[in-house]
Amino acid sequence: MTDPAPNSLSLPAIRSKKVTAAFDGGAITSDAGVLLLARAERRLGIVARLAALLPDRRDPARVTHSVGDILRARVLAIAAGYEDACDLDALRHDPAFMMALGKSPGEAVGLASQPTMSRWENVPNIRSLIRLGREMVDIYCVSHDAPPEAVTLDIDDTFDTAHGQQQLTFWNGFHRERCHARIHVYETGTARPVAFILRPAKTPSGPEIRAHLRRLIRRIRLHWPGTRITLRGDGHYARPEAMAWCEAHGIDYVFGLPGNAVLRDDPVIAATADACAVFRAEKALPAHRTHCETRYAAKSWKTTRRVIARIEATTLGLDIRTIVTSLTGSTPGRLYEVTYCDRGQAENLIKLHKTQLKSDRTSCMSAVANQFRLILHTAAYWLLWAIRQEIPDTSPLARAEFATLQNRLVKIGARIVETATRIRVAFASACPDKALIAGLVRALGPAPRPVPP
Repeated sequence: MTDPAPNSLSLPAIRSKKVTAAFDGGAITSDAGVLLLARAERRLGIVARLAALLPDRRDPARVTHSVGDILRARVLAIAAGYEDACDLDALRHDPAFMMALGKSPGEAVGLASQPTMSRWENVPNIRSLIRLGREMVDIYCVSHDAPPEAVTLDIDDTFDTAHGQQQLTFWNGFHRERCHARIHVYETGTARPVAFILRPAKTPSGPEIRAHLRRLIRRIRLHWPGTRITLRGDGHYARPEAMAWCEAHGIDYVFGLPGNAVLRDDPVIAATADACAVFRAEKALPAHRTHCETRYAAKSWKTTRRVIARIEATTLGLDIRTIVTSLTGSTPGRLYEVTYCDRGQAENLIKLHKTQLKSDRTSCMSAVANQFRLILHTAAYWLLWAIRQEIPDTSPLARAEFATLQNRLVKIGARIVETATRIRVAFASACPDKALIAGLVRALGPAPRPVPP
């Protein structure tokens, strides 16, 4: 097959000087920053932990790519902005990706191809997925240097449109499409990912939520038996089964509570709403907001619980929002405006995971393969998170989104020169983030070994 690229390209002359171009620059990469990602991956050890849980029944004498190398190439590609397995066909000989996997950039055998990647995405079974899911929770826990005194975990769901007959898809009347509705759990305060569950696009039931919470909290408790855990979610998760389980196991919660006629007619809420509307009208304010609390029990609850109401009067009328919580010792206003409303940050983390790392590519026919893809995308999330953690607070990129980090720190051109004794990566002299990149290379070095007692 002939090379479709011409030997020389003619470009417009500049100041009477002829301009030509050719594809003869040698070993040049446009993704030199993948070496930073590889450094972060080695620091976390995340791929090795996942690869150890996958069965490898291949004949060792015929193996070209280890399980770790296959998964590592896939995770690094996702973190670098190449979310599809077919992208590996173009990247498998990229010198930066070769070096990221510890290979010489001049080796004839490249990285694993798309068919190999696709086969391994379908290798895990249900038992393997359970082990992998537990391992992701373990990775979250050990990312803390010591067990925290308290953590708040945000649980939310997001919809992935299905473009075929994938398993677990379900027709959703609101979106008017067949979808998955996967559950995301984050420690929002530090942007750490915790757990991700693929499921049909329907509202989760109380027993389902209780089962998910029981498995998650049980795993976390193995690492942090004394940590105070608070769960936060919208009205989907204010199920009596979930709240009763939390109360029985010492877990605090703050959940949105869908409004109903009984709540609106509650004497405390009704009186506070009337006073709020009168105050706004008397002061001729465009809007006025206040809060109150009451005790409320739906028929299925079998016990009363603390309910906080946020009441806002505007020229258009009253808007009443309610939450239910097990927390005590805080004012209704702070519980709603700070404790509960801070869960909005979880939406930004879902955006990083879903739209910037493209984890909505759950297009495999098998639900098991799609769940495994979520795990691989979460591993890529950890790499970019680890890099962002090492960026100084004074840098404009300290709070940058992942897409920005990819553009500024990963999509970097470099010439790679290999000799008999060394490999040299030559970045552009005018690289705008060269000081930051140099600092990240030092910061993402090997973790210090623990000193024996």
